[in-house]
Amino acid sequence: MTDPIADYLTRLRNAIKANHRVVEIPASNLKKEITKVLFDKGYILNYKFEDTQNNQGSIKIALKYNPETRESAITSLERVSTPGLRQYASASTMPRVMNGLGVAILSTSRGVITDKEARNMNVGGEVLCYVY
Repeated sequence: MTDPIADYLTRLRNAIKANHRVVEIPASNLKKEITKVLFDKGYILNYKFEDTQNNQGSIKIALKYNPETRESAITSLERVSTPGLRQYASASTMPRVMNGLGVAILSTSRGVITDKEARNMNVGGEVLCYVY
């Protein structure tokens, strides 16, 4: 697999389309940090990191749905920076997703954070994905 972040986003996207409650994803440190950001911003209900026999571990993510309309809290997951074409943004050129309604998740020198936090800290980094 050449792009584990794209695989992570695709698994989430497929689970949302199939209306699954929980999705299990192979773990890595970057995926764990992205999961924490999604939880902090309210896009997922809960998450749990588990160890497996192969020592890689897995992430179990409980997806969040609206109780009345049964629509997911995540409307779109879009991968921005790929291994073949990296996309970087400085604090001044930080993207705004859906005019501030969505978030861009960035990998910076201060960790994996959202676009708003990066603007406040005045740091730039690699734009991993857009979530709204």
